[in-house]
Amino acid sequence: MSKSIKILLAEDEPSLGQIIKESLETRNFEVLLCADGEEAYTTYKSEKPLLLVLDIMMPKKDGFTLAEEIRKEDQDIPIIFLTAKSLTEDVVKGFNIGGNDYLKKPFSMEELIVRINALLKRSKNTNSTDPIQLGKFIFDLKKQTLQLDTHIENLTHREAHLLHHLALNKNQILDRSTILKKLWGDDDFFNARSMDVFITKLRKKLKLDPSIQIINVRGYGYKLIY
Repeated sequence: MSKSIKILLAEDEPSLGQIIKESLETRNFEVLLCADGEEAYTTYKSEKPLLLVLDIMMPKKDGFTLAEEIRKEDQDIPIIFLTAKSLTEDVVKGFNIGGNDYLKKPFSMEELIVRINALLKRSKNTNSTDPIQLGKFIFDLKKQTLQLDTHIENLTHREAHLLHHLALNKNQILDRSTILKKLWGDDDFFNARSMDVFITKLRKKLKLDPSIQIINVRGYGYKLIY
């Protein structure tokens, strides 16, 4: 690894924080260790890490509050929550806030490292703007176009980004609430209706390749298959 990947670790238990920090540093990660939520937020703003590992129970500002504040500024940075709790409502709350993964204490360092690497890989793929082969189409996010032979469909900014997320999760259900918060900023009723309209527009633009379908999975979200 030519350049260390910067990770922000917010953990108020000094011994555990140091163990995690040293373990990650042996894998060539650069670790910014913070002892409370306020310090973590200040460090996030100044250092711009690529991934966050946040303890939930912290002084001054808990991990959930910290994640909510960061999500208002950055919808894409991967977040892993650490917690001594295992209540279902806490897990659900963590994911609803925008967490990507959840580890219950005690955990093995190998498990944490595997999850960190998986999220970093996924984040790299998500941020890629290279053209995608989408059935018979070539989808170019930068140009916001769908091309099939000489036929070119121009997409709006929101159509292009919605299709990009669907394509990156092809054959998997894309959670309705997650995509609404990411692209619309809120998952309220009116934004949900707006997304339905954009899905209809995308279906029309993709109809030249009948093998491509955007399926509505009732109660969950949408799935792009081809």
